[in-house]
Amino acid sequence: MSAGGARRGRRDNGLDASEYAVAGDVDPRVGEHLLDVLAAGGIAAYLQPSADLNPVTRTTTVPARPVDRLYVDRSHLTTARDYLTQLADEGGAEQTRADEPDIEAEWARIVAGFHTTPAAGDNPWPAAEDVDDPPAPAGGAPSRTATDDAAPTATDVRRLPYAADLSGVSVGRTDRPQDEPSLLDGLDTFGADLPDDDDEDERYVPPPPPPLPRISKYAVVGVLGVVVGFVLFLFPSLLPVDRPIVTLLGFTGILAGFVTLIWRLRPGGDDDDRDPDDGAVV
Repeated sequence: MSAGGARRGRRDNGLDASEYAVAGDVDPRVGEHLLDVLAAGGIAAYLQPSADLNPVTRTTTVPARPVDRLYVDRSHLTTARDYLTQLADEGGAEQTRADEPDIEAEWARIVAGFHTTPAAGDNPWPAAEDVDDPPAPAGGAPSRTATDDAAPTATDVRRLPYAADLSGVSVGRTDRPQDEPSLLDGLDTFGADLPDDDDEDERYVPPPPPPLPRISKYAVVGVLGVVVGFVLFLFPSLLPVDRPIVTLLGFTGILAGFVTLIWRLRPGGDDDDRDPDDGAVV
């Protein structure tokens, strides 16, 4: 007998064999019944969920529909395959429904009638839809009947009543002259009669740029002292004096100019020396 009810994993029928062979794939819903049939015939068998192993990537591929692979005793392989074929034929006959349409037959009928010319009085639409079109007039212009003249249409604005006719309140549609501009016309022409403003009053005039900073005389003296000192220090032969004296004068000029420039960078000044109680400076 089978090892249990409908479950997944390996299931056998309680019999053992020295060597097994693959008999085929079966539906898991009938696998347990097939194991019982083979056990009654004395054939050892077991079911294993079907899966394919890729030899290169070593990945297991499970089929989209669950299928069990049947392994039977190799000495009874032919008998087990006969049971499997018989069970497949019986299951296929039971699953076929009589009311299921034959797809192939319907397709063949459509293809056969594709080039068939219908009969003269045979229309594919229902008889209730057979409506004769009215005859066209001789002049080619569309004719209007008395019914068309009497029935108002949605686009016939002359037949629609005014709101003043229904409410009894006059809205002045007859008292207003034809040449009087409406409110929309007044909005369109609003500001057209006003004088144009001067463009100079509307445009932005940037303020004049600040004046260039004035170079202080002390800064000029300091820069000249540094420059003249370097010249005398590098070229002492420019003056007809002894070389050590010219070198000393050049070094003194460099030092005096450097000290003058540093003195100009000292913190303080006129703004810092003023009395803080004098008030804000505008």
